[in-house]
Amino acid sequence: MSSIPGMDKKPVRGYASVQAKVEKSLKMRRHKEIGFRMLGVSAISIALLLVAILFASIMARGFPAFWQTEIDLEITFDREVIQVQPPPVRSDFASDAEYKNARDNWTNELMFVDFNGLLLNGIARHIPEATQNPEAALALVTSGELFALRDKLAANPGIVGQTVTLSLLTDANVDVWLKGNIDRSLPDDRQQLMPQTRAWADQLYEQGVIQNRFSTALFMNPDSRSSMASAGLAGAFVGTLFMMVIVIVLSVPIGVATAIYLEEFAPKNRFTDLIEVNINNLAAVPSIVFGILGAAVFILWFKLPMSAPVVGGLVLSLMTLPTVIIATRSTLKAIPPSIREGAMALGASKVQAITGHVLPLAIPGILTASIIGVAQAIGETAPLLLIGMSAFVAHIPQSPFEQSTALPVQIYLWQGNELRNFFEGRTSAAIIVLLAVMLALNSLAIWLRKRFETRW
Repeated sequence: MSSIPGMDKKPVRGYASVQAKVEKSLKMRRHKEIGFRMLGVSAISIALLLVAILFASIMARGFPAFWQTEIDLEITFDREVIQVQPPPVRSDFASDAEYKNARDNWTNELMFVDFNGLLLNGIARHIPEATQNPEAALALVTSGELFALRDKLAANPGIVGQTVTLSLLTDANVDVWLKGNIDRSLPDDRQQLMPQTRAWADQLYEQGVIQNRFSTALFMNPDSRSSMASAGLAGAFVGTLFMMVIVIVLSVPIGVATAIYLEEFAPKNRFTDLIEVNINNLAAVPSIVFGILGAAVFILWFKLPMSAPVVGGLVLSLMTLPTVIIATRSTLKAIPPSIREGAMALGASKVQAITGHVLPLAIPGILTASIIGVAQAIGETAPLLLIGMSAFVAHIPQSPFEQSTALPVQIYLWQGNELRNFFEGRTSAAIIVLLAVMLALNSLAIWLRKRFETRW
């Protein structure tokens, strides 16, 4: 039997040293790979830790602000105190304007009712000596509840002569005092409340007359400066909702249509290259530049109302367009060319191939891009400040053309409020609400992606 050629040859000189070098090199490469992996894991762990610390800090400060102290009082709507004419009754011959004018005049007469006296009598049921120091007693209740009593009387004039138990908001300083957000050892000249008010607040809290309840005012009331305890997010939330609708209606259809044209139909020449470069550049432009553009174009040129959600929505739409276009084009590029080629090979036109085959497959990515762009626009503050949405607005807007503010701007305004002990918690609570809206939109994007996802 003949031997295999080459088997009787001696090993090449230096083979052992070469093998040792290779093994040493492989060992170094493995160590470097492990080190690189550990570096990546460490970076992710540090990032997650910092995010967790941030969220924990916001939650720890914000969650207590969702509860607010209220005082339960039995208010007697005394006929001797409420000396106003009966509410107007609409006759068959009165027009809407005449009846509204008569109703407004009657409501204005209610402003002269001594609601402070009604509140004082309600407090005196629990603290008889309150009538001797009315200023200290009335400091327990926020001033905005006087308007709440007026509105309740205007809505139901039949309660005159009756005794009604009402839950009224305490003053912001009382809330801070009872929650322990202020140092009780500070001298009287550094306390916001009078000594008698502080003592009565503690007494009523121990008796259960003042209780810490979930704050509906935070979600149902607009902002307030005269009655800080009544300040809420309703106006800012509605303004944000109006802007979201405008952004979705404008930026999504225009952005998707632009992306489809540039990716599928536009000829490849210098002009389209210039458009693509400008779109990419617009995505990197600072948001404050869009605010300047919106103030100059929409407010100065088109004379749209300042501080209105319609202007904010238009500015945020301009900001969102590049994001939607770029993300949609990336989704269209991910569709295999064989889908287009197969459709046209069976006789479909290019438009039919795009609308009937490519777009259905791209819907998950398009929806995700659109919702993420809208979620990013919700958190913008700088452009809204430049178009005047930082103005104080004490009502809930009824249309996109009325003055309003937005959640990010409301957070900015509350952060600078002088009553920091009270509004620091409310600022964190507003951040939690804004984060909840953004997380809801991102969750919707994930759900829509899974819902319409098609595998090929």
